Amino acid sequence: MADFQVHPSAIIGNNVTIGEGSEIGPYCVIEDDVTIGRNNKLNSHLVVGRYTSIGNDNIFYPFSTIGLNPQDLKFGTEKTVLEIGDNNTFREHVTLHRGTGHGGGVTRIGSHNLVMVSAHVAHDCHVGSHVILSHAATLAGHVVVGDHATVGAYSGVHQFCRVGDYAFIGGYSVITQDALPYIKSVGNRAKAYGINNIGLERKGFSKDEVTRLKDAYRTLFQRKLRLVEAQEQVAEKYSDCARVKYLLDFIAASERGIVRM
Repeated sequence: MADFQVHPSAIIGNNVTIGEGSEIGPYCVIEDDVTIGRNNKLNSHLVVGRYTSIGNDNIFYPFSTIGLNPQDLKFGTEKTVLEIGDNNTFREHVTLHRGTGHGGGVTRIGSHNLVMVSAHVAHDCHVGSHVILSHAATLAGHVVVGDHATVGAYSGVHQFCRVGDYAFIGGYSVITQDALPYIKSVGNRAKAYGINNIGLERKGFSKDEVTRLKDAYRTLFQRKLRLVEAQEQVAEKYSDCARVKYLLDFIAASERGIVRM
C-alpha cells in the first residue's frame, strides 16, 4: 500500500517519485521525471513540470505552475531543472520556471520561504532561505536573492541583479541595480533609505551590530566621500565585524552597480 496519497483525478507521468506522507490533490498534473520528497501537500489544480525536484514539507496552493519551460527565446530542448528545498509555502498562482542551458541550467529555491500570491521566479534565479516574496513580486532571469530578504508586493527585480541578505525592498519598487544587504530599497527607480534597523533587530541582530551597520552606511553614502575612499575607511574601522564585511564584499562584487540614495 502506498505511503502517500494521490487523488483519482490527478495525472502522474512516468519516472515520478513521491515521498512518504505527501498528498497530491485533485486535478494536479505531474509531468515525467519529477521527484517529490516527504510530507509535501499539493492542494489542487497544480502543474509540476519535468525535471523538477521538490524537497520535504512544502505546501503548494492551487493554480500554480512549478518547473515549466523558461520564457526565454534562446531556450531549446535542453534538459534544465528546478530545485526546491524544504518547508516552503507557495500561494496561489505562483510561477517558478526551470533554468536555461546558457544560464547554468538550474533555478534554485532554498528553504523556509514564503512565496505569496502571483509571485514569479524566472529562469536561472537562485533564491536563498527565509525569503519573503510578496504578492506579485517578480524576479527576472538570473536574479540572486540572499537569505532573509524581503521583496515587497508588485516589485520587480531586473535580470542579473542581486538582492543581498536581509535586504528589504518596498512595495511597487523597480530594482535595476543590486539591492544592498540590510538596507531598505524603495521606489521606481529604487533608492536606498538607510539600514532596516527595526527589521534587523526583529531578526536577532544585536544593538551593537545595528549601530555598526548604521555608522558604516553613513560613511559609505552620506559623508560625501568617494565610494572607494569610504570603503577603505569602513573596512579599517570595522575589520572585526562580519556583518559590515559582508556589506563591503557585496558592494565590491557588484557588476551592475548598487542601489544608492
